[in-house]
Amino acid sequence: MLSDRLLLNVHNELGNASTSLHFHGFFQNGTNYMDGAVGVTQCAIPTGSSFTYDIKFDQPGTYWYHAHNDGQYPEGLRGPVVIHDPKGPYEGKYDEELVISLSDWYHRPVRSLIHELISVENPTGAEPVPQAALLNDTQNLHVAVKPSTTYLLRLVNIGAFAAHYFWIEGHEMRIVEVDGVWTDEAVAERLYITPAQRYSVLLTTKADAKANFAIVSAMDEELFDIIPEDQNSNVTGWLIYDDQKALPKPTPVDELDFFDDFALVPVDREPLLETPDVSISFDVKMDNLRDGANYAFFNDLTYVAPKVPSLYSALTVGGANATDARVYGTHTISHVLRHHDVVELVLNNGDDGKHPFHLHGHNFQVVHRSGPDAGVYIDDESHVPPKVPMRRDTVYAEPNGNFVIRFRADNPGVWLFHCHIEWHMDQGLVATIVEAPLALQAQEIPAAHLDACRKGGVPTAGNAAGNTRDVFDLRGENKPVPRLPEGFTAKGYIALIASCVSAFIGLASIAWYGTIGMEEKKGKAVDDDDE
Repeated sequence: MLSDRLLLNVHNELGNASTSLHFHGFFQNGTNYMDGAVGVTQCAIPTGSSFTYDIKFDQPGTYWYHAHNDGQYPEGLRGPVVIHDPKGPYEGKYDEELVISLSDWYHRPVRSLIHELISVENPTGAEPVPQAALLNDTQNLHVAVKPSTTYLLRLVNIGAFAAHYFWIEGHEMRIVEVDGVWTDEAVAERLYITPAQRYSVLLTTKADAKANFAIVSAMDEELFDIIPEDQNSNVTGWLIYDDQKALPKPTPVDELDFFDDFALVPVDREPLLETPDVSISFDVKMDNLRDGANYAFFNDLTYVAPKVPSLYSALTVGGANATDARVYGTHTISHVLRHHDVVELVLNNGDDGKHPFHLHGHNFQVVHRSGPDAGVYIDDESHVPPKVPMRRDTVYAEPNGNFVIRFRADNPGVWLFHCHIEWHMDQGLVATIVEAPLALQAQEIPAAHLDACRKGGVPTAGNAAGNTRDVFDLRGENKPVPRLPEGFTAKGYIALIASCVSAFIGLASIAWYGTIGMEEKKGKAVDDDDE
């Protein structure tokens, strides 16, 4: 319920892994240290230790929680969170509520998948492909409904990789919320929901109970480099009007058309933010480093977590030093914002895949989103932003496309901006937004949080390298794998590595067959002696 407070005591019994929890979509205004991002706002919770999250529920809507460490949430450490508002704009316009989560499922441990993803044996960076789509973490979901009843259906994509096309046969959906933002009603037959996105829709059932209807969630196969033969890319559930009636198979569709969320209008009519005070531009690409593995980059930098959590650096480097992005490290891709500035963030997707991007600590206005293959954003008169833009906290970029978002820097904190495909986070598609660091210094880290760092052997003061004497001395900071040698292209370097591997295999084969020959001759010589 709105205005409730949650005290959540987490005891880590994972046995061999540290962890954390992030409450996705909550602004954590005044409590940045509760955001749950390891290496950013807290240290990981060591195995065998406890940690308390104190969350103020001051935002109505549909959210979710998930682990924010070591790729753990795709294995199940995740779930929806719903905050009710008794004075919400759609109170009294529905009879009951339903929650359905959408997800993808892998049959192998995430750690081993990450190891294979970021490997010289996978130089193209092909992401692990899920084996199945799930509804409420299962298949063949049955959702019992009553005739002539209006439901508020909350949909949450809690998956690692796949976006889902979602529809219910024979029924119309009326969108009323995205990512915690109430919208005017908008009719949709089919939705496209990326990882981390949420939709609430009004669904009115039919007047009779003559038949049941298929609920269909289909993973976007364009995201996958390969389609395994055993993959269940579509999952079907059913609206059950009568459990004695048949469960119909979904009707095949030729085109997966879906509602364009850019057209949504927030109920509160927040107008387009004025001319930005600052503009940030991120160019996305995937490329190889010297180990031959494939990584993800913002502006030619791939993210590496600092030795000191970035929030702790903001609080300990001393006064105005916190306003200098250098103290947060070379590879945290940090941008420092002044309090209350209007920020415009331009993202140019140089990759041929879709990417859903999430900003912690905010929702944002989506003022422009291109179609696929639009290239780099050019700010000219052809782009006329809506007067009342759609707002949400996760938006996707089309392949080789771009988008522009705006927000006001009114929430002092250290907030991540990252792709919400788990594999791309692991590859480094992460940036750091340091917002109003001087105002942020009024916050105080709870002692229990510092204790988690102590148990994990993580320093809690100084710059990204843990230097407390000269906060601009970054010697010893965490760094990524070195870049390719000057003059080498990624393809050339991969070819060189492949040639070396082939040569090694060839030499090993020669040696092995040579050994066999020697053993045969030796055996023959022994036989001759016996004669």
